[in-house]
Amino acid sequence: MEWTPELMEKLAALRGKIESTGQDFETYVDGWQHAQFKNYWDYIQIETLLSLQRPVTDVPDEPIFIIYHQITELYFKLARIEIDTIAATEQLEVADFKERIDRLNRYFGALRSSFGVMEKGMKKSEFLAFRDALAPASGFQSAQYRIIELGCAPVINIVAESKREGLRRASIEEQMEAIYWRDGAKIESTGQPAYTAVQFIEKYWDDFLFAAQSYEHCNIWECFCQLKRAGMSDTERLSLEKALRLLDLNINVNWPLQHYKTAVRYLSKKPTDIAATGGTNWQKYLPPRFQRRIFYPELWTEVQRAEWGKSWVDDVLKEIETAK
Repeated sequence: MEWTPELMEKLAALRGKIESTGQDFETYVDGWQHAQFKNYWDYIQIETLLSLQRPVTDVPDEPIFIIYHQITELYFKLARIEIDTIAATEQLEVADFKERIDRLNRYFGALRSSFGVMEKGMKKSEFLAFRDALAPASGFQSAQYRIIELGCAPVINIVAESKREGLRRASIEEQMEAIYWRDGAKIESTGQPAYTAVQFIEKYWDDFLFAAQSYEHCNIWECFCQLKRAGMSDTERLSLEKALRLLDLNINVNWPLQHYKTAVRYLSKKPTDIAATGGTNWQKYLPPRFQRRIFYPELWTEVQRAEWGKSWVDDVLKEIETAK
């Protein structure tokens, strides 16, 4: 290898970086001579990753269920990386913001299409055989998903619809007490919080409050508004609005609707549907038309807001009836 001026410049920069922290550069060089080269399995932690599936029954299809949900949580982590990068960028540019919103849409697009693994990848009899052993655990308890919601929009937009107007001027803490999913986590027969929600809130509520406060002035909607105030072309604005509408649909319609389709496949039963493991009322909690949760209402018409999710749900119900 030739010791070119460019290489010497890079070494000098590396020396400067290390010595600026009060450490000895030559000590690092000596250490590097004994360091092992990276390999794929150690870098990706393959053995650890493949050891994380811990079925609680001997039903063959249970590992599919576990692996799918672990993959989902990794996609949620990818989404959080984008949201946190947007929130932490002091001089955010339109192009970078758009790129990261596009990434979020790709992640949720992949999640939506991957739901076929859940919808058609398990035998109904095997799913019903192991699901009771999971109680009271529920996908409702995904803390990452709740934090993604808080990073996407102002808290008031994810407050239960019936309580929004009365809480518009309330503190974040008060708004969080009325967040939509708390209403969805009640036992239908008694109206009391399901134990799955009690567990969830006990473990994560402080984290959710911290996230809500942290994102108050730097959630995705606030960052979009800041970019608009700073000035952008009509073309840029229209492109961003289109990307944000797609994000709104992906998270608040497409994703819960895919979940709903799968729940109908496995839990729908006449005359009474099978209850969710968490005790939640999945028939009213999952369909978008009941929650009408909209991150960016300013980007939709009055008619679109009023009909939020209805046509999608109707189409899915027709599809399910046709398949029977």
